[in-house]
Amino acid sequence: MSALPDSAREVIESEALANLVTLNPDGSPQLSCVWVGLDGDEIVCAHLPRNRKVQNIERDPRVALSIEAEGMSHGALKHYLVVYGSARITEGGAADLLQHLAHTYLGPDALFPGIPDPPPGYITRIAVDRVGGVGPWAQ
Repeated sequence: MSALPDSAREVIESEALANLVTLNPDGSPQLSCVWVGLDGDEIVCAHLPRNRKVQNIERDPRVALSIEAEGMSHGALKHYLVVYGSARITEGGAADLLQHLAHTYLGPDALFPGIPDPPPGYITRIAVDRVGGVGPWAQ
């Protein structure tokens, strides 16, 4: 696992949506837009159903994540962070994590998922192998 630079941590903890890429059984990419946060050095996101991205990670832990960021490179290309890593799925706690992330993405008074007695769901935990993209983290 690689340490995240502070500049990359700021992007992950911002309100910018992340694009998570997992691998389908046939090797093709599967892309999902997700809310993300940090738990120590791991990137976390939550899912209430056991959907395709959860199933893909259970079968193959290789993932990539991209997040658009503030700033421009040479005045022509918007900054973006790319994280490559290995993911694992843990059961339970998804509703609590989603509620925590809702404060970042929807505002301090947000209630999410907004359903009584939500299912336990799944949390994806991504151990960072390397970072890239365009921005101070890629220097």
